[in-house]
Amino acid sequence: MDERIKVYDDKMTKTYSNLIEEFGTVRAGRANPNVLNKIRVDYYGTPTPLQQIGNITVPEPRILQIQPWEASMVKAIEKEIMKSDIGIHPSNDGRIIRLVFPELTEERRKDLVKDIKKKGEAAKVAVRNIRRDANDAFKKLGKGEISEDESKNLCDEIQKLTDKYIKDIDKAVDEKSKEILTV
Repeated sequence: MDERIKVYDDKMTKTYSNLIEEFGTVRAGRANPNVLNKIRVDYYGTPTPLQQIGNITVPEPRILQIQPWEASMVKAIEKEIMKSDIGIHPSNDGRIIRLVFPELTEERRKDLVKDIKKKGEAAKVAVRNIRRDANDAFKKLGKGEISEDESKNLCDEIQKLTDKYIKDIDKAVDEKSKEILTV
């Protein structure tokens, strides 16, 4: 792949990866440890990802269990979970924190699907903006540094990349929507 194209391909890849990561934090009525990815806990003065402070397991389909490596961290972890936007109230027995995921209502499922489609649309807009930036850069190059044909070929390559990522984003949105709507 041409180095000039690779720069924009990397940007599109990052956009797609960010979308997939965001989809991982959307809860679908089943316990998924990814909903805790954004939570940071003050660990000896350093904001540390929850996954690095304890063991996270899924003992049942709708329960997440967090067992901190240090019992003294239970209160701090519980406080950060309550401050987060996951909307689940943690319970603890002094050593282990449990998060019980409620069943999603039909209305809530539909709201989540709308949210997923919005995130997908935002990712597609970001990919199209990257395409626009690439085309602008290639057209400028076509006015001096490279031939107009080469500039047109680079723009065509960027369009193919854009189409590929738009298709991938649509597929990811469809898969996540199906996952959420499945009871």
